[in-house]
Amino acid sequence: MVCDQCAKVGDGTHGKHDADLEVSKRKSDKKISKLAKMDPGIVCFQHCGPKVFCFLLPQTCPVCGEDLGAANFSLLPFRVPYPFIRASQYPCAVVIKPTTGDFLNDYYNSMDLHIGVTTSTGTIVEFDKQGLRKHRSNHWNQCLLLDQVTLPWREHWDTTLWQVCKQKCWSAKTYSEDNHNCYSFVLTFLVTLMYRNLSEAARNRTMFCEKFIVPRTTAAGKYISLYRKLKEFGFYVHRHQ
Repeated sequence: MVCDQCAKVGDGTHGKHDADLEVSKRKSDKKISKLAKMDPGIVCFQHCGPKVFCFLLPQTCPVCGEDLGAANFSLLPFRVPYPFIRASQYPCAVVIKPTTGDFLNDYYNSMDLHIGVTTSTGTIVEFDKQGLRKHRSNHWNQCLLLDQVTLPWREHWDTTLWQVCKQKCWSAKTYSEDNHNCYSFVLTFLVTLMYRNLSEAARNRTMFCEKFIVPRTTAAGKYISLYRKLKEFGFYVHRHQ
């Protein structure tokens, strides 16, 4: 069976259809390219003993000096998984990022973190000193995924989120950095959502931090530390204690 669009060759529709596909492919390639640029691409390999981390595989081993072109690896080079995500590409999710700056270049343990959620279409919803905001800002292009609901829950997620958003308490005037902030909004939403362990943990801010935030930031912290060492020295040799 031939689709109607492809059958209309005489009036030029077939050519337009091909052009639309080409434009769509270019957009997809651009999106992949942007994600690749965000990931610094840390490489790990093991040759003569300790693990070596770098951005680009060197010609010679920085530990023993042997030419890696013909070397036998005890651990073949692989790319270290990038722990951060672009929020708009994760629908119905809870996400977190530094209040200012980004994780790789600006974040330290003592800094505040800002939490938000996404809708089923990837729109970011957050509450801060400007009030309740809905957008697709690039400021959420390097964040951590705390959790994401399964597909059957998406409609309920959106409905519950809009119900919570309608509450008059989420305005710039009511915002308080210490007592009524981004966490207040997200935890209120999650409790109302009644989604398994996520909603249960959201009843207590300390429990939520222990179960969903600390494990993610701890794992990300190792990647951040490694990235900064590579920026400074070019490579890092991990020797077992």
